[in-house]
Amino acid sequence: MINLFRKSTSNITAMLVNLGGLALLGVQSFFWMFVPPFSKERFFTQNRRIGYDSLPIVLISSLFIGIILALQTAVQMQRLGSEMYIASIVALSIVRELGPVITAFVVAGRVGAAITAELGTMNVTEQVDALQTLAANPVKYLVVPRLLALMCMLPILTLYANIIGIFGGYMICVYKLGISSSLYMSITWDSLLFKDLFSGLMKSVIFAAIIALEACYEGLKVKGGAEGVGKATTASVVTTFVMIIAADCLLTALFYFVMG
Repeated sequence: MINLFRKSTSNITAMLVNLGGLALLGVQSFFWMFVPPFSKERFFTQNRRIGYDSLPIVLISSLFIGIILALQTAVQMQRLGSEMYIASIVALSIVRELGPVITAFVVAGRVGAAITAELGTMNVTEQVDALQTLAANPVKYLVVPRLLALMCMLPILTLYANIIGIFGGYMICVYKLGISSSLYMSITWDSLLFKDLFSGLMKSVIFAAIIALEACYEGLKVKGGAEGVGKATTASVVTTFVMIIAADCLLTALFYFVMG
């Protein structure tokens, strides 16, 4: 019992230290974001890595999510004779929740892990110390371009995932259930409100900040060589996933229950 209490206390302390370090890095990043000079080259390089290189995996993931959601919904709706409502359920589910969350998970797993490994390797090989020796601020030089690129590209990827996910539902409804193409598109369009799209894109901006800051924070505090880089990468992905789910819960409550 005493060991369990000590372990729980240790885990809570580590979590609070992690949150404090993350908050400090966030404040420093948003400060240096507005301080010149600005490097367009580093920003556009990160945009390409995060946005363009993620398109294929986002396409595959969102297409299958749309197909699976339509198939699962069809089972219930066919029993009630209400197949026409599948389009609205697919559209609302994807635009409000699944599009932003699935895209964030894909980017966290692919890009967030890569950022942690890259910065962790730079840290253990003393390249970060070299930057400081050259009077270059590591937060401005390494963190800010990645944070800005993620906050720009994740909403675009989310919009892309929404369209592909709705197309996945379209394929099932039109080609398997026999619903007319015009009826599917009409119901989809009528069921979506601006608030649904806005809340989903706002979530993606918050998720992008979480992915960038957690990945950079874990990378910049790596110790212990290659083993430390591996542990930091795992911790970064797991923590990011948990934080995205928690943030999604809070933002959903804020948009649909507090703000009405």
